[in-house]
Amino acid sequence: MARLRPPYWHSHPAAAALGVLHDRDPAAGARAAWLTGALIGIDCALAGIGVACAPVLDLRYPDAHDVIGDRSFGSDPQAVGALGRAFAEGMLAGGVQPVAKHIPGHGRARADSHLELPVVSGSAPEELRPFIDNAFVPWAMTAHILYTEWDPHHAATLSPLVIERIIRGAIGFQGVLVSDDLSMRALQGAPGALAAAALAAGCDVVLHCTGVLEDSRALLEACPPITDRALERLRAGRAMVRRMRDALDPAELLVERDRLLA
Repeated sequence: MARLRPPYWHSHPAAAALGVLHDRDPAAGARAAWLTGALIGIDCALAGIGVACAPVLDLRYPDAHDVIGDRSFGSDPQAVGALGRAFAEGMLAGGVQPVAKHIPGHGRARADSHLELPVVSGSAPEELRPFIDNAFVPWAMTAHILYTEWDPHHAATLSPLVIERIIRGAIGFQGVLVSDDLSMRALQGAPGALAAAALAAGCDVVLHCTGVLEDSRALLEACPPITDRALERLRAGRAMVRRMRDALDPAELLVERDRLLA
């Protein structure tokens, strides 16, 4: 995907380009999304990667921060849901588990959660729609956003209220819930304490991506053993991979996709 690039891996269109095609021709847009997901799945599977952090299901809002940018399929909830589903199904067919992000929605944020904690007020039911339409996806990644309507004190990643009532409840997602990178500046605190808080809130696993050995050690020492419920979700996700990649010819898929996007 973003880090597996030519000449060793395929180049892929931004999600926004798939959204533009879908606006003109919904069937062609959905097919191009499936093909892109399949090609990413094949690349990842051949590299020994079993889980990939896509698709992005965040809606694009005109007055929001551009951190999501062209990673979003667009602003229409139904279109984003349909494209996300096609993309995720393509990834599964290619041999990799997709991760829907950033649940329950990063689109309205007016700040970059890599740099600070975005605060979002009010509710926007349309923002949940793409995640509801993709609740079948085996993994989802939390948003480091404070949604004051649901929990005025904790970002979603650290909020039992948001995870239980919105992500597991209103959205209906029952797969593996992984935190976004705990080293992002939206969250404050020691790595181990943040990991423990995210797991206690309802995340199944956490990400910490600094690569600093001391921080990683502190985080691992603070993490409790993985729960039986989390293990069940991990096994269920692996079972969803359809292992069709042997029957898929990447060259043929690439030609078809590029023709659709031309």
